[in-house]
Amino acid sequence: MKKIESDKTFRNHLLIKALGITVLTFLTLVSITGAAPFAYVINQDLPSGINVIDTATNKVVSYVDGDASGPGVAVNPAGTKVYVTNSDKNTVSVIDTATNKVAVTVKVGNGPYGVAVSPEGKKVYVANSGSNTVSVIDAATNKVTTTVKVGNGPCGVAVNPAGTKIYVTNSDKNTVSVIDAATNKATATVNVGNNPYGIAVNPKGTRIYVANSGSNTISVIDTTKNKVAATVKLGNGPDGFALSPNEIAITPDGKKVYVACSVSSMGYYNFVPVIDASTNKVITNIDDGFYDNVGIAITPDGKKVYVINRGYTGAGYGVSVINTATNKVTGDVDSGEYFLIPIAFGQFIGPSVKSVKPVASFTASPTSGSKPLVVTFTDKSTNNPTSWKWTFGDGTTSTTHNPIHTYTKTGSHTVTLTATNSAGSNTITKTNYIKVTNPAKPVAAFSASPTSGTKPLKVQFTDKSTGS
Repeated sequence: MKKIESDKTFRNHLLIKALGITVLTFLTLVSITGAAPFAYVINQDLPSGINVIDTATNKVVSYVDGDASGPGVAVNPAGTKVYVTNSDKNTVSVIDTATNKVAVTVKVGNGPYGVAVSPEGKKVYVANSGSNTVSVIDAATNKVTTTVKVGNGPCGVAVNPAGTKIYVTNSDKNTVSVIDAATNKATATVNVGNNPYGIAVNPKGTRIYVANSGSNTISVIDTTKNKVAATVKLGNGPDGFALSPNEIAITPDGKKVYVACSVSSMGYYNFVPVIDASTNKVITNIDDGFYDNVGIAITPDGKKVYVINRGYTGAGYGVSVINTATNKVTGDVDSGEYFLIPIAFGQFIGPSVKSVKPVASFTASPTSGSKPLVVTFTDKSTNNPTSWKWTFGDGTTSTTHNPIHTYTKTGSHTVTLTATNSAGSNTITKTNYIKVTNPAKPVAAFSASPTSGTKPLKVQFTDKSTGS
């Protein structure tokens, strides 16, 4: 079974394959109305955590701190929470998108991989690869309410648009389990190809697409019959090597299916096959780099495809961007100050939510002292600001995210921060926040030992003066 592992050797920029098993983890997108969607991507370089990517600029604009191992990531329908599986800790981290911080950690089964949120946002489903179960989390309480037994090696999980069925790939059994959301019981098992991995549901909920990594095929399941209606053979890429599918993404209109693939031999170019959903035929293969394409997602407007690439994309390890109108790679994600070694698994498109302007906030340390006083300012603004303007109260300003400023003038200084994103700006002012004094005059003092004795008398004098 091709499983995702959070092996720390990835941080040494290695690609690991064992017995044909490709090591992966997770990407997800949250859509913002009035602004381009954000992508939440696990970064296995140091510092480890989750990069927040603005898909309008393809730049990392924020960062969620923490040792996120993945592989799974899913955004709730309101866009307020991101769920990240931690396969090495048997937990799910719940991230507050307003602060980009982990709000709570939920204990689940062994080896959690794929994760999906129900359409109404009330339930979270986690495929536990090591326990052969699916944990059902109540999103309101962040508690596991039930555990559903499925097949061996569950990896991918997807929920239909009605929220009534959950589909889980069982990679070690070559099956897909169908779970009834009302009863939390597995009601059907569908035989598919070898080592089913990624899974996606079309917008109408009538077809399920399964990436069979061991068969180099895509199974198309008819949801009314719970049977495979068609099998799409991916065959070889233009370079002659077999394409092994890892992940699947479907355009919002349901007309095209994009597949993230690995090749059978490392060091050769990788491709993204595009399937016509009406004919179940591959209509093109998009060359987007080499080594492993391990994750894929499409923006809510259906115009761009983001492909997680463990090899060269033009800028190194990163994310390729494909134009769906031309089926051409148009660019790569610029990882900015964080070197991006991304990993991804699962179907992870987020819904559109209203863009909210930032709420400006900051701290400083120290806030008082004698000149020259070096002060570190830390932005604490929420709602994903993308630019900052600081006024330090001594006639100087900065646009750095977290500036360090040296005060050379005495007095009380009022500090102002304006935080801005696509929805607007917000300003906070802290009056007389930084207090700078002149260095204090020293007060002379000393001690000596001994203070008496016979000659020759050796005395140790020690300065005890205070002040600068």
